[in-house]
Amino acid sequence: MFMNRLILTGAVVFVGLAAALPGAASAAGPHGHPAAAVELTLDNGQKWQTDEVLRTAMGQIRDAVDASLPPIHEGRYSVAELSTLGDWVQEQVDYVVANCKLPEDADLQLHLVLTQVLDGVGIMKGAGGQEQGAATIVQALNAYGEHFDHPDWRPLAHE
Repeated sequence: MFMNRLILTGAVVFVGLAAALPGAASAAGPHGHPAAAVELTLDNGQKWQTDEVLRTAMGQIRDAVDASLPPIHEGRYSVAELSTLGDWVQEQVDYVVANCKLPEDADLQLHLVLTQVLDGVGIMKGAGGQEQGAATIVQALNAYGEHFDHPDWRPLAHE
């Protein structure tokens, strides 16, 4: 547990430093969505293994975010609702960090995804950052699905 938190802290610091470098994270993807500051890799061309804790929590995060996207896009989510969603996502990430047991290399890759999810939560809970934060979380969840072996994972659409 301590090691997972230490690794997550290191990943957060690394991503923060990368974002502070001129142009490191300023590039935007389609529709003005943020580009990933750090690129994930596959495990020698294969998706990284997962465990039940990870699959359950990530599936729940995915479903909650998916259900929230229409009201977020329509501006119908209040600041309190966004805060509640963000807090809930944070709790799920904390649960994964404390309970997920992956090999070290897979764990390091996972923490890149989790850091981006938490970045999205922070943006989403900020003033006027609803759609930008949601886009960051969607991007992280889709990257998770592309890089981790999670049967029946469905990517999220975000326009």
